[in-house]
Amino acid sequence: MRFARGRAAGIAAVTAAGLAVTAVPAHAGAGHRGSLLSSRPLHTTAALPSASVTRSISYVSEGVGGRRITVTGTVAVPRGRAPRGGWPVISWAHGTTGNADVCAPSRDTATGPAHDYLSITEGYLDKWVARGFAVVQTDYEGMGTPGGHPYMNGASEANTVLDIVRAARRLDPHIGRNWYVAGHSQGGQATLFTAAAAKARDVRLKGAVSIAPGSHMAETAQYVQAQYPGAEAALPFLFVLLNGAKAANPSFHPEDLLTTAAAKVLAAGQKDACLAQLRDAGASIPLDQVFRPGADLTAFENYFDSQEAAGLGLGVPTFVAQGSADTSVSPAATTALVADLCKRYPDISYREYQGADHRASIGASFGDALSFVQAVQSGRTPSGTC
Repeated sequence: MRFARGRAAGIAAVTAAGLAVTAVPAHAGAGHRGSLLSSRPLHTTAALPSASVTRSISYVSEGVGGRRITVTGTVAVPRGRAPRGGWPVISWAHGTTGNADVCAPSRDTATGPAHDYLSITEGYLDKWVARGFAVVQTDYEGMGTPGGHPYMNGASEANTVLDIVRAARRLDPHIGRNWYVAGHSQGGQATLFTAAAAKARDVRLKGAVSIAPGSHMAETAQYVQAQYPGAEAALPFLFVLLNGAKAANPSFHPEDLLTTAAAKVLAAGQKDACLAQLRDAGASIPLDQVFRPGADLTAFENYFDSQEAAGLGLGVPTFVAQGSADTSVSPAATTALVADLCKRYPDISYREYQGADHRASIGASFGDALSFVQAVQSGRTPSGTC
């Protein structure tokens, strides 16, 4: 995410609850994208209170390099009778929680290591369910399933966000074909990649809601290495980024760039430490003791430069929200990103929420996001700001 010198300017279901657990004796390599592999009722804090039922599922998607992978996630279905055409769908792309399996939203509990963030998004998603949307949430590639999580890999994120909609429709025939992608931070970037992906024929993406989309990932390492004032806030994100780059390209060895102390924190991020724990563990490491002397960041920078949303050509009406007090994703960076996206697609609406920080922008933007989606549902193209 993004920093400025001298201060931190950015970092970065089924309708019948009584249905039994299902399990398909298959593996990802044998299935088509969106194939449903398993489902079970969910009764943890990851279950949305306004839903008739929330189910934890596994399904087939496509990961980095075009490999078939198994992905986990959740499906929450509203109460009552589905409208004609089925429940409209919100496919939620979650923000940064970490790389480890325990950081996956479907595994959240009241005492979970990522609950400080997921408790906010769970409340947000419950509002969508209460207003008649089926809500599906992918855990992304490598979170809750074998293999590493290729953090901020746009193609992988877009695939998992799309394929969980397909899997949900196989789970519950009352879930409709029309869907909307929404996401925050990492998920805001994933939302833009989803909105730019080729259209699917079996399900219809109608619109996108991107909240504080992550950008300028490579700068996170640059600011830490240069020891700019305020760059301490970037440190937990740096560990997630380094592990993400390794997951996307196993020939990349981030531990070779780090001191022994920093490499230990990096390893914890692969096992059981989520963002909050990485923040605590990294707090004891001075900025000048993170990277080894002469550490070459070229491969890291090249990879994350290729995952920037700038340059994408969106394909559906898009609403972008940003908090003015956000120090994890810079308002200036988001404004510039929107200006770039507008060059290729005019139907983009942008709003900045005064006083809202990174996490507060989620709740602050809900009313406008709902109005945006309802406008698209009614066949209107919301007025853009391009």
